[in-house]
Amino acid sequence: MSAGGNAREAVRPEEGIAWITGASSGIGAALAETLARDGWRVAATARSAEALADLEARSAAWAGDIRAFSGDVTDPVEMTRIVRRIEMDYGPLVMAVLNAGVYLPVDGTAPRHEDFHASIDVNLKGTVNTMLPAMETMRLRRRGQIAIVASVAGYRGLPTSAAYGATKAGLINLAEAMKFDLDRLGIAIQVVSPGFVDTPATRDNPFPMPDLMPVEDAAAALAAGLKRPERFEISFPRSFTRKLKLLRLLPYRLYFPLVARATGWSGKGSV
Repeated sequence: MSAGGNAREAVRPEEGIAWITGASSGIGAALAETLARDGWRVAATARSAEALADLEARSAAWAGDIRAFSGDVTDPVEMTRIVRRIEMDYGPLVMAVLNAGVYLPVDGTAPRHEDFHASIDVNLKGTVNTMLPAMETMRLRRRGQIAIVASVAGYRGLPTSAAYGATKAGLINLAEAMKFDLDRLGIAIQVVSPGFVDTPATRDNPFPMPDLMPVEDAAAALAAGLKRPERFEISFPRSFTRKLKLLRLLPYRLYFPLVARATGWSGKGSV
């Protein structure tokens, strides 16, 4: 598209490359497969070169394909080099799904510095490290689409999510703030707010997970949302995320006892 691109118009597979970070497992891997089956050429980034190679090999039978660009999102120099490699070796970058993240449960009675620092380095700083070089190449064409994967854990505080939820709340704010200027550049930005998805990161949660969603369904919902960039937030499953949004409206005197009962925290007693 020429200068003055429409940030409300979804990018298409024939325009270029979709880049997915955190693509070795979970939602990232499932989304890479979904997009490749739909004809996208997908650049997949994660630290695990072996997992990416397996994903790349499987894509040979699909309408599109996947190419591995392994790397660590906590290294801004490496992420800038990967974006340049994608552009030089694979094609123009038109979509970036910034999905890399870690979930490190925090025991609030004995919190550890390293859990907070690792969460901030990967979830928050890692997203910035990938968003900025992606944005720079898109702004040259005044065309592109960026999706930042946050979480409903960023809506309000939840048990065990002091580190994870803080970073996801930061990502929601980041996407909201960036939208004002990216719209002017012809770049669409969206925030993705998944509920509970059945991935290795959630299987050890010590509380009930209502509306737990298979990862393939989550990837399908995310892919569908990417086709509607005029909708700022992509959230799923809808029934659960609506309930979480209602909880955001409650005053603290109601919110804390309600969530404590729902998660089983009210029965834990003193320590």
